[in-house]
Amino acid sequence: MELPERAIAIIADVSRSRSHPDRRALQDAVETAFARASAELEHIEPLHATVGDEFQAIHRDLAGAVRLTLLARLALPEGVDCRFGLGHGELRSIGKGAVGRLQDGSAWWSAREAVSEAREREYSRQPFLRTWYRSATDAPLDATAPASDAIVNAYLVTRDHLVTSMSARERRLLLGQLLGRTQTQLADDEGITQSAVSQNLRRSGAAAVLAGETLVAGGRP
Repeated sequence: MELPERAIAIIADVSRSRSHPDRRALQDAVETAFARASAELEHIEPLHATVGDEFQAIHRDLAGAVRLTLLARLALPEGVDCRFGLGHGELRSIGKGAVGRLQDGSAWWSAREAVSEAREREYSRQPFLRTWYRSATDAPLDATAPASDAIVNAYLVTRDHLVTSMSARERRLLLGQLLGRTQTQLADDEGITQSAVSQNLRRSGAAAVLAGETLVAGGRP
């Protein structure tokens, strides 16, 4: 697929991967979760492994990139988490390498700055934060990114706080709702009542995350 002039570049890395006892199993689990998340959305390039514990993707617009990072986090197994840097800017192909086309541009530079910012905040004043967004100075607001950095990051900070606080079941229920499963289907999966699912979604903050994602996508919650 031909690269657009501007898009959202995504760089992800595994949080605290060096402390994991089985690095190979960790990589396999993350790749499986990211493939599941990428399959739910249209993309220019899906989340794929690059070097070490780093992954990259390209989305045409901010709404798709934001949703991808949420689906990816929720699909990860219990005890595993990742950071995401989203960068809005220019993209350009500068040649071909052994594993595909080589890319450059301010979208990638901004994504690199964003994931570094997410890492710094996770390890310091905002340990719950996993996602950060940065728009390049040469990328004016348009259909690919219709909101300012401050507005996007305000949403991501709140969303990440809710998701990081969730139990494994609460994350599964939220993921199921995002993938279109009914509360009755989720209740059967979890061996609980539909009423318990509804209460769980409200209590965990999942209902607020769902409403936020709908608004970001341009719908009505």
